[in-house]
Amino acid sequence: MTQPAGFRPLQRSHVRSPGAFGYAAFAAAVALLIPIGAVLYTMFAPGEGAWSHLVQTVLPDYVRTTVLLLCSVALGVFVLGTASAWLVTAYRFPGAGLLEWALILPLAMPAYVIAYAYTDVLQFAGPVQTWLRELMGWRARDYWFPDIRSTGGAAVVFTFVLYPYVYLLARSAFLEQSASLVEAGRLMGRGAWGTFALIALPLARPAIAAGVSLALMETLADFGAVSYFGVQTFTTGIYRAWLSMGDAVAAAQLSAVLLGFVALVLLAERMTRGRARFYNFAPHGPARSPALRGASAAAAALVCAIPPLLGFFLPAGILLHVALTAPEPLFTIRFLSLAVNTLTLAAMTSVAAVAFAVLLAYAARLSESPVVRVANRLASLGYAVPGAVIAVGVLMPLGRLDNLIADWARVQLGANIGLVLTGGIAALIYAYLVRFLAVALQTVEAGLGKIRPSMDDAARSLGHTPSRTLLQVHVPIMRGSLFTAALIVFVDVMKELPATFAMRPFNFDTLAVQAYNMAKDERLAEAAAASLVIVAVGLVPLVFVSRTVTRGRIRTD
Repeated sequence: MTQPAGFRPLQRSHVRSPGAFGYAAFAAAVALLIPIGAVLYTMFAPGEGAWSHLVQTVLPDYVRTTVLLLCSVALGVFVLGTASAWLVTAYRFPGAGLLEWALILPLAMPAYVIAYAYTDVLQFAGPVQTWLRELMGWRARDYWFPDIRSTGGAAVVFTFVLYPYVYLLARSAFLEQSASLVEAGRLMGRGAWGTFALIALPLARPAIAAGVSLALMETLADFGAVSYFGVQTFTTGIYRAWLSMGDAVAAAQLSAVLLGFVALVLLAERMTRGRARFYNFAPHGPARSPALRGASAAAAALVCAIPPLLGFFLPAGILLHVALTAPEPLFTIRFLSLAVNTLTLAAMTSVAAVAFAVLLAYAARLSESPVVRVANRLASLGYAVPGAVIAVGVLMPLGRLDNLIADWARVQLGANIGLVLTGGIAALIYAYLVRFLAVALQTVEAGLGKIRPSMDDAARSLGHTPSRTLLQVHVPIMRGSLFTAALIVFVDVMKELPATFAMRPFNFDTLAVQAYNMAKDERLAEAAAASLVIVAVGLVPLVFVSRTVTRGRIRTD
């Protein structure tokens, strides 16, 4: 058979040269790594003396509060996520089918939104304490009530928002476990909970550890909830050093310490897994699970209903009630302007993220060069970096570049062009890409991996270049994965607060910033309207997630 001129079969196992796609992917990855490098570089620069003051005063509090918060959240998400995942997977009880879907709903609810809702209800002037005082005849100092605006309150909020990370991964792990492995526990004389503790839980340990680490990284990255509660964490300290004290070096040094906490979380997750490997080698699939009745069924339903009730339905109902009973119209021209700003940022970032993800994933498909592998790993680092750290890392180098451009234009052109990069939304979109590209890359890689390599060979045999093959063959096939990646990034950008709060242009607010500012000023009705829109949009990808929830059960009786 005669091959077209210039044809070379695509044998990825032998393609070691990065090629044009590989070098472009590496350049993109390095560009996305600049903010992290800027933070690490600036931490050694001479500052204005704020760092020594922070070390002597508030740094110990930052460390103590952060450690306490992480330990509390880790315990909370582990218990809620693992228990609910096991119950809906291993047993049948009334409402189990509905609850296994409802348990993922808190992922659509940002932590700062729940903080606003519960503060309005549980504070001293809120309806709960007011009702207690009227019912019992108490006065202000006659009773004790837990303070929601505290480290403990923040830990509870984070637990009910972030437990779905553990739930989803643990549930998948339980479903993948062979029924024969669990039945081995029965032969050993173990009951349902003995089987869970001795067999199912150890087998799911890597998945659970990964879910807990994701929850902890989100906790470290949060700004809205901890700032609203007045909890002293590294994120709030970074903004205080940057915006209040005006010391960029101190902010970078705090950011570097926060990066150290992220590294410790990732190291702890790796150590938790250790060298253990768990394989599902048995040929039997999941069997029909036992049905619970009476008190056992009611207890299982209650355990699984409490997390989505407190993590989604109750705060959403509170915000909806506040918005509907507001004396003034909330959806004004100002609100529409905020919505347009938010949708513009989210749309532009999602398109850019998908484009970068396709470049990186396709470069890895074309070549097994170490350059390409390193590029993909570098590009994925940003998701583990808190938004506050990325904001500091972006503003410092781009701010200096902006000043150089402005000075050159003033000297050479006699024009005052202002801040070209940091004065608009370009720097903000760049920060979003650093933060969320890993999400798009993972989705695109999964979609691209489903396309057989023989299709690349067929396209090359017809004389298609790699670029033409990508555009005419791969992109049409994987359009579902591309849409999913864009949707996830879109929602993440809408919810993002730390980087947006620090980097938004003057007089350019988003719904997240509006919700934070209004809640801080105790104007919860206006904060509720913006929060509800964010939550409503966040529900969209969860519909897609719910469709992938496998209907499987494990026999434990």
